[in-house]
Amino acid sequence: MSLAPPFTRETAHQKVKKAQNLWNGKQVLPSAPSPFHPKSRLIHPPFRDPQAVAKAYTESSIWRNRSTFLEGQPAIVDFLTRRWDKEKSYRLRKELFAFSDDKIAVQFWYEYQDAHDGVKWKRCYGLEHWTFAADGRMRKRMMSGNDIEIEEHERWFKDGVDVDKVEIGETHW
Repeated sequence: MSLAPPFTRETAHQKVKKAQNLWNGKQVLPSAPSPFHPKSRLIHPPFRDPQAVAKAYTESSIWRNRSTFLEGQPAIVDFLTRRWDKEKSYRLRKELFAFSDDKIAVQFWYEYQDAHDGVKWKRCYGLEHWTFAADGRMRKRMMSGNDIEIEEHERWFKDGVDVDKVEIGETHW
């Protein structure tokens, strides 16, 4: 089953979860043609690879991440390298919000320890809007997110917890 447009509800959902897994540290096996391929596997401990993530985007992909605007795979790699240097113990969940032929909108939550702020735990709540090229790679990613500080006991995505099994109540949706 192709994860390229046009999307159905099923393929849009699969695309969202493949992106979630990639950002959470799933790596691509040499026999897997892309980071979104079903044969990708999780490396323990998770290793976030900006180069592998960038392959899921077109060479000229356009991004807005909060107030940062970027274009192209080298800029994506640079951005993710800096970001993951700051955001330690990163765990992410994405859920399908809406879709059309070549667009997907997701709601997401992620938790991390902020290496630039006393290693405090934080949670980001946000929305992304994605537009895809015909080959299934993302050509545009627009992200809006808000961070809040959380205490250890408020964390959802603790080590060993399947992020897809965490019950997230309506207050947080």
